[in-house]
This record gives sequence, structure tokens and C-alpha cells, in this order.
Amino acid sequence: MQAFDLYAVLPELVLLVLTCLLLVASVYVPERVISTPGVEQDIFHTPRGVGFVYFFSIILLVYLIFAFIGRMGDPALIAMNGLFQSDPFSNLLKACSCVAVLVSLIYSKQYLTDRAMFRPDFIVLALLALLGQMVLISGANLLTLYLGLELMALPTYALVAMRHSNEKSVEAGIKYFVLGALASGFLLYGMSMLYGVTGSLDLIEIFKTVADPRVNHLVMAFGLVFIVAGLAFKLGVVPFHMWVPDVYEGAPTAVTLMIAAAPKLAAFALLFRLLVNTLLPLLGDWQPMLVLLAVLSLVLGNVTAIAQTNVKRMLAYSAIAQMGFVLLGMLSVFDEHAFSASMFYAITYVLTTLGTFGLLMALSRKGYDCETLDGLKGLNKRHPWFAFIGLVMMFSLAGIPPTVGFAAKLGVLEALVDAEHTFLAVIAVMASLIGAFYYLRVVKVMYFDEPLHETSVSGSGFAKGILSLNCILVLALGIVPSGLMSLCLDAMRRTLLGS
Repeated sequence: MQAFDLYAVLPELVLLVLTCLLLVASVYVPERVISTPGVEQDIFHTPRGVGFVYFFSIILLVYLIFAFIGRMGDPALIAMNGLFQSDPFSNLLKACSCVAVLVSLIYSKQYLTDRAMFRPDFIVLALLALLGQMVLISGANLLTLYLGLELMALPTYALVAMRHSNEKSVEAGIKYFVLGALASGFLLYGMSMLYGVTGSLDLIEIFKTVADPRVNHLVMAFGLVFIVAGLAFKLGVVPFHMWVPDVYEGAPTAVTLMIAAAPKLAAFALLFRLLVNTLLPLLGDWQPMLVLLAVLSLVLGNVTAIAQTNVKRMLAYSAIAQMGFVLLGMLSVFDEHAFSASMFYAITYVLTTLGTFGLLMALSRKGYDCETLDGLKGLNKRHPWFAFIGLVMMFSLAGIPPTVGFAAKLGVLEALVDAEHTFLAVIAVMASLIGAFYYLRVVKVMYFDEPLHETSVSGSGFAKGILSLNCILVLALGIVPSGLMSLCLDAMRRTLLGS
């Protein structure tokens, strides 16, 4: 291992080592237990060291965010004998993933505490899933990509089923595990077919071999079908979407946020690494597949969401439709503007998702989960500021100005029109109009319906402050999106030139 190899993987090594140390140290750190009169304390279920693990996890995530931001200006670097790559694209996405996990932990603390789930193992599993995302985002080899994918997926399976006393949670965990294993098998089978044709696992070598007209195109096309199917599952797009609503609804809201936010960035990176960096010569084969997946996701996701009364299930179908927009941005090949628009869309969608689920957790309390439209009725009369946060998040998901969701959708639509996919742009606009109905229905419920019961806002003042900042960012980036757009464009341009 050379010095630049160590430099490239240093943040991942720091995360891995410190996460393992936190898990071990939590056993030896006693936790102060507040005794309740008349209630016998069960020392075997005391969450030992959870405050210690939480505090140092926050510090670790802040360090990682600044570490990746500091690397944004570095040139593209291939390390570990071609297994790992560090470039502006990966550094930006990894910084955003760390922010997403950091904010998720802050929002989740009170929610988890009220349900006796605020334990060291929850935090450690979240950090290990983040490590998988970071490895996946920087993968330069098929094995590295698959290793990162599984390292991201396995902790999330455990997180979904962590509330073992709840039947829905256990059922969601089993569904997620079984279907996730099936999708991983698809992806691995497609990768094995690529390896059989090209004789290499290295993405650059595969690109060179695939571009050779003498290679067996039929076998590669079969492998491509399996790869796209695996990618479609990880993104949660139609027709590989059936796990999404069940897992979103069945998992605790804190875990749903862990699945709905940062992993979407990693899935986008996997899509980019495989289809653009590796299989671009097969454009004529995978582009029609993406068109079909995107259109089905936009239409079915938005139409099905109308019938939902459970907010988490509605947001699941919303996520399916939103990922359809991400796929549309990948259709304009040889254009870094289109890829950067898709990247901008993925990042801003994660930002909006953080605020949406953060609001649901703030409105939940011990013994009650705010998951249905009835729980949001009359929110403006009880908590006007939190009703405004909900309004901003719904407007952003619907793509209504001046929120960042409008700028993100506009960027993707411009890329489609520039690539002469005007018909797809029209379909996307019509699907967005359908989607606006159920987003505005949530706003109507919050502002015009009478409250069914009193609801207190849970969480610390710090968590409420972060939620308010989240709302302000969604508005600010909608009014002035040029900064983040330029950052995405610069990262994409320098990465494509470097590769």
C-alpha cells in the first residue's frame, strides 16, 4: 500500500475503526438511568453507553463532512490497485451522505428514546450502512461496488426489523431482506456475465472491452438486463418497487428516514458508475430500459399515491415517482449538464425527505406515531411554524416555486428538451401535475381541517432548530439554486474528464 492509497481511503478507515471502537466501548460505559417512582428498573435492558456513542458519532460525522468538502478540489485518483476511486463526484456525494446520516440521527433521538430504541447498536448499524454507501460511491471495480452495496444493505435489514415486538416492522424486515437478496443476485449475475465476456472486473478495462465491436454483444445484453433490474430495485422504481411502500410503512419512522435519504445518493452513484462510466458503449441497449422504468415510475407512483391515507406510504409512492425523474436525467448522454441536473435532483430530494420525515418524528410522541393524514389535521392552528415547514416540504416535492424542488425538476426537464426527448418531458410534467394533488391535499389538511386532538411537538430545541434550518435551506436553494448547481456541474465535469 502506497501513501496515496492510504490518503484515498483514510475517511473510510477512520469511520470503520472508530465505529468498531464505539461499539466495544459502549459495553464499558455506564449510562445514567433516571429512576421513576414505583417503577422497577431492568438493568439488563439499560441502554449502556448510548449517550457516549451518540456524542462521538456526531463528532465523527462532522469530521467526515469537512474531510470530504476539503477534498472537493482534488483531482480524480485511482487507488488500491484499481479497486477504489476518489474524485469530485464521489467526494460531493459522500459529504451529502454524511450530512443526511448526521441530520437523521439528530431528528431521531427523541423518537427512538420514546420507543426504547435509542441504543448503541442502532447508531453503529447506521454508521456501518454509511460506510457501505461510501465504499459504493467510490467503487472502481465490480467487486468493490458489490461489497459496498451489501455493506450498505445488511445493516438496513437489521434496522428495519429492530422493533421486534411490532408485527409490521418484522414483516417489513423480512420482505426487505428477501427481495433485497433477490435483487443482489440479479446484480451479481449480471456482473458475472460481464466478467465472462470482458475477462476483467475493473470498470475502465470493461469500458475498453465493451467498446470493441468484436466482443459478444448478445451475452453483454443479457448481463445488462440483470444489472438494470438490480439497479431498479435499489432505486425502488417500477416494476421493482413493491418493497418500498411496505418497508416505509412497517419500519419505525427513524429507520424509514435512514432508508429514504442517504441510500438514494449511493444508488444514484451506482447507476452512474455502471451505466455511464462502464457501459456507455451499450447506450442503445440500456437507454430504452431507463425510458420504460422512468415513465412507469412517474405514472404509477403518482397515481397510486393519490389513494393513500398513510403519509409514510404516500411518501413511498412519491419516492418511486421522484426516482423516475432521476432516471430521466440519465438519458441525455455525453452531456455533463444532464448528469449534473440528475445529481442535483437526487441531492435536493434527500434534503426535502429529511425535512419531511423530521416533521413526522417531531409530531410523534411516546405511544403515538404521526403517520396518517388525520394526525396532521389542523396543524396550523396548533403549531403554525411546523405547519409552514410541512407546506414548504410538500411544495418542494411537488415542484412548486420558490422551493428547491422546482429548480431540480426544471433542470431535468431542460436536459430532456435539449436532448430532444420532448415527449418524455411532457409526460414528466403531466405526472407532476397528478402528483401535485396529493401533496396539496396534505397542505389542505394542515391548514383548513379541524384538529382531531392536541399534539405536542417532541424533540430537543437543537433538533427543532435543525429542522427549521432544513426548511430555510429548501427555500433558499429554490430561490438561489446556482451555487449547488454549479458545484454539481463542476464535480461532474471534472470527474468525466478524469475518467
